[in-house]
Amino acid sequence: MRSGAAWLASARQEQVDEFLGSLSDGALLALPWLFEFWAQPHQLPPDGAWRTWVIMGGRGAGKTRAGAEWVRAEVEGAHPRAPGRSARVALVGETLDQARDVMVFGDSGILACTPPDRRPEWEAGRRRLVWPNGAVAQVFSAHDPDSLRGPQFDAAWADELAKWPKAQAAWDQLQFALRLGAHPRQVVTTTPQNVATLKAILRNPSTVVTHAPTEANRAYLAASFLEEVRARYGGTRLGRQELDGLLLEDRAGALWTDSGLDAARVAAAPALTRIVVAIDPPVSGHSRSDDCGIVVAGVAAEGDPRGWVAYVLEDASVAGTPQVWIRAALAAMDRWQADRLVAEVNQGGDLVEAMLRSERACVPYRAVRAAKGKAARAEPVAALYEQGRVKHLKGLTALEDQMVRMTVSGFDGPGSPDRVDALVWAIFDLMLDRASGWQQPRVRVL
Repeated sequence: MRSGAAWLASARQEQVDEFLGSLSDGALLALPWLFEFWAQPHQLPPDGAWRTWVIMGGRGAGKTRAGAEWVRAEVEGAHPRAPGRSARVALVGETLDQARDVMVFGDSGILACTPPDRRPEWEAGRRRLVWPNGAVAQVFSAHDPDSLRGPQFDAAWADELAKWPKAQAAWDQLQFALRLGAHPRQVVTTTPQNVATLKAILRNPSTVVTHAPTEANRAYLAASFLEEVRARYGGTRLGRQELDGLLLEDRAGALWTDSGLDAARVAAAPALTRIVVAIDPPVSGHSRSDDCGIVVAGVAAEGDPRGWVAYVLEDASVAGTPQVWIRAALAAMDRWQADRLVAEVNQGGDLVEAMLRSERACVPYRAVRAAKGKAARAEPVAALYEQGRVKHLKGLTALEDQMVRMTVSGFDGPGSPDRVDALVWAIFDLMLDRASGWQQPRVRVL
C-alpha cells in the first residue's frame, strides 16, 4: 500500500495539478495535517482489537511522528471542541527532558503535528498538554516509575522504551494506570534492543507490531546522512539494530553472540602470512541443494602461536552444482592469492578432489574429515573468538547470521550451517590443527 505522498511523488505533473485543483479551499488547507494521506504504512495503526502497538524502526524511520499522530487521533474529535476517543493520556519518555523535548516540542512531536485550531497548550508547571476539548496528556519519566502510581489513563505513548533504565518497573506501573475507558490502548515507539521488557511485550498476544528501516523515510532524510551511515555501519550489528530496526537476540547456549561479533569486526586485515579457502560441500550436488559454504581466512602468524590472530576475509558461499561452487572457490583463491584450499569430504569423498583437479590440476589442496558433530567442532573455534584471536572484515552478514544460531546443542536455524562449517575448517587449518603441515610462507599485504 502506497501513501498519498508516494503517489504525488511519482505522479505526472498534470495528475498532481488535477488532484489539487479538485480540492475545495478547506480541503486544501487541511491536506498538510491529514496524516493518513502522508503516512507510510508502518506509521498507521493496524486493524484489530490490540492493546499495545509497537512501532520498531531504524533511526529516522518516522517512529516519533507516528506516535505523535496516534495521540492526535486518540484525543481529537470531529471539531476542535468535540471529544475524542481518549481524554487522559500518559506520555512516558526516558527522562522528563527527553519526553518534553522529543514527544511534545520535537520536530515530529505533538505540537508540530497539530493544526493551529486544535493545538494544545503546554502547562510547564504541571508538565502537561491540554487540548481545546479538555483532553490532557501528562509527561512522565521512566526514571521514576512510582510517579505513575495514582494517575489513570485511557491511552499512553511510550517512547524509546528499549533505552529506559528501569524499563520493567516503569512498564508495569503504566499497565496498572492504563485502566480508563472501554478499551485503553498504548503505542510504543522504539529502536529495538535486546532487552527483556521489550521482548516480553512483543510476545504478548495483545501486541501488534509494525516495522521499517531508516530508508523507509528517505524522502525526509538527508541523502548524505543515509550514504554516510550505510557506508560506516552497513553490515554491522549496530547497523542492523539502528538502521534496519531489527531486534537482535542471543540464543540460549549460543557459541557466538552479536555483541561478540561486533567487537571482532575490523576495517582491514594486516599483513598475513597464510591464507586458505575452506569449502563445506552440500549433501547433494544439484542446483537446488543447500548453499556450498566457502569462506576465506588468513592468519598473522608471528612469534608464539598463542598470540596468532586469524582474519575472516570473505564469505564466498554459493548455491548451485558442484561445478559452480568449485569454480567459485578457485576464484576466491585467485582473489586473495590463497595458499591452500581445504574441503570437508565426508559427503563428497574423492569427488571433490576429482572435480577440483579437473578445473585446476596443480591447486594446493587438503581434504579433511569430520569425526565430531558440528557443534563440537565449532566450540574450540568459538573459544578463539572469546580470546579476541579471530577478527572479521565487513560484509560477512550472512555468515554471522548463521554463527549466532550455532549453539552447544546444535544449529538453531533452517537448513544447514554451511557457512559456519566452512569457517570452522578455515580457522581449524590456520590456528588449531598441528597436522596441517605448513611453515610460515611469505608475508603479503592485503
